[in-house]
Amino acid sequence: MDTLLSLRLFCTVAELKSFTAAADRHEMSPTMASKHVKFLENRLGTRLLNRTSRHVSLTEAGALYFNQAKQTLEALDEVEAAVGNTSVVPSGTLKLAAPLWFDNPRFSAMLARFDLLYPEVRFDIELSGRAVNLVEEGFDLQFRATVPEALDPGLIARSIADMPFYLVASPAYLDRVGRPEKLADLNGSKLLLCKGMHVGTAVPFESSQGREVVKFQAGLESGNESLLHRVALEGMGIALLPDSMVEDDVAAGRLEAVLPDSAQLATKIYAIYPSRKFLSAKVRSFIDFFITQVQLINREREERLHVA
Repeated sequence: MDTLLSLRLFCTVAELKSFTAAADRHEMSPTMASKHVKFLENRLGTRLLNRTSRHVSLTEAGALYFNQAKQTLEALDEVEAAVGNTSVVPSGTLKLAAPLWFDNPRFSAMLARFDLLYPEVRFDIELSGRAVNLVEEGFDLQFRATVPEALDPGLIARSIADMPFYLVASPAYLDRVGRPEKLADLNGSKLLLCKGMHVGTAVPFESSQGREVVKFQAGLESGNESLLHRVALEGMGIALLPDSMVEDDVAAGRLEAVLPDSAQLATKIYAIYPSRKFLSAKVRSFIDFFITQVQLINREREERLHVA
C-alpha cells in the first residue's frame, strides 16, 4: 500500500472521527479506508483507533502517532509547495489554546471572518489559560498574554499584539476604600490576582518617575480571569485584568480604571508554536490574519478617539 496515502487517510479519520467521512474526502470506499488504517496498525504492531459501530476514537498510541504524523505531513506539503513554487491552501484542524478571556465577541467575529476566507480549516479551541504542552498534547498554536521572561526558550514565540493589563475596581469598592492619587496609595490594597500574569502581590509598574513596586495584599488569586472579572464587578477588590476584557465595563461605568496612566502592565500577546522550520499554512495564515484584525481594531479605536 501507499504509506503516504495511508498516513493522510489515518489523519483524516482521526480529525473527522469517521471512516465514511474520511473515505468521501479521499474519494475511496470506507472499506478501502479501513484497509489503509489497518495497514499502518500492522506495520506499527499496535492499534491506533478504537472502533465501534457509532464511534471512532484515538488510542493512546494513536494520539501520539497522529500528532507526529500530522506535523510531518504539513511539513511535507510546505516543502513540496516551496519546490514547486506554489501556495498551499490552508486546511485541516487547527488546535489552538488561548486565555479564557478570548471568549469575547471580537474574537468570535475574527473566527467567523477567517472561516469565510479559509473554509477548509476547522478549529479545535481550548480556552483555559493553562500551560499546555504543545507537542505532547497536539496543539498547533497557543496565544498567551505574558512577559518575555516567562516564555519557554524551547518554543517559537512571536509577538502579535499589545495587551496592557489595567487595575480596575467597582465604583462601590472605591467609594468604600477611597480612590488612590498615586501608586504609593495602593500599598496594602486588596488585589484580585490572575495567576497567569506571573506576578505576585508585589507588582512592578513603570510610571513617569520610573519603576515602582506596589505591595498589595492578596484578596483572591485565580487562573480564571472571568471569575476575577465578576468579583471585581461585585466590589470585592482591585483586579488586574486585560484591557479587552474590561474596556466596555469602564466605558459603561460598571468599573473604574485605577490610575490608568501609571498602574498598568505592558504585556503582549504571543503566538507560540513548536520549533519547526516549516510552519503549516493553516497556522501561518491564522497568525497573519489575527495580526491584521488587531491592527484594524486599533485603527478604528484611534479614529473614534480622534473624533471624540
